[in-house]
Amino acid sequence: MAVELELRGRVALVTGGTKGIGAAIARGFVAAGAHVVTCARSEPAIPMPGTSHVCCDVRDPEDAAAMVRAVVDEHGRLDAVVNNAGGAPYALAATASRRFHARVMDLNFFAPLVVAQAANEVMQQQATGGAIVNISSVSALRPSPGTAVYGAAKAGLDSLTRSLAVEWAPRVRLNAVNVGLCRTELTGEHYGDDAGVAAIERTIPMGRMARPEEIANVALFLASDLASYVSGATVACHGGGEPPVFLSAAASVDAAT
Repeated sequence: MAVELELRGRVALVTGGTKGIGAAIARGFVAAGAHVVTCARSEPAIPMPGTSHVCCDVRDPEDAAAMVRAVVDEHGRLDAVVNNAGGAPYALAATASRRFHARVMDLNFFAPLVVAQAANEVMQQQATGGAIVNISSVSALRPSPGTAVYGAAKAGLDSLTRSLAVEWAPRVRLNAVNVGLCRTELTGEHYGDDAGVAAIERTIPMGRMARPEEIANVALFLASDLASYVSGATVACHGGGEPPVFLSAAASVDAAT
């Protein structure tokens, strides 16, 4: 049986699709033959070949609904949505304001929900339905000190994905990707210089951070017909995860004795 990831003729929307992982996802969909619409709050500095762009604040339900309508008005359909927009700055939970926590929840939990609601309304009317992929994080799976509410929002997003996969079946499939550390143009801002990044990479079983296109490949699979019976799943894309700290502590003790 020939296996081919083919999205020719499909229409895909990628939120936060102009930078980092989102841009890699958008490029991957273009390479697979899809018509791709990216969105962000502002126009991209350099337009991405093969895509169109809609300015949108995905935290605003009316703005999100208008964005989906614009995509359908232009292309006549919407086959795939990748909820990629998200993130949070470092802030200790004890001192961060309620307003700060609310904004983190809005972007990382409520925004994917309102975009998914608008997309589902369209996809339920299409004979071929559609697929929604939520970009989540390993922060949903383990403690996330310094980004506690971000981790809680992503854990909620994983749960939401499973529930909506039941509510919206069989016409619409929903899946999530728990993304680990990934090298992007923002890596230095988050993890320091090359020596700091190298030290972090030594803690990853695969020995390195992910490349953005590796995350994109998982999103492409989940949006394609190759995953036609995959729904309600959370796919870990983290290079093997994080080995328990006690193992390295025990090894240090053994080395010292």
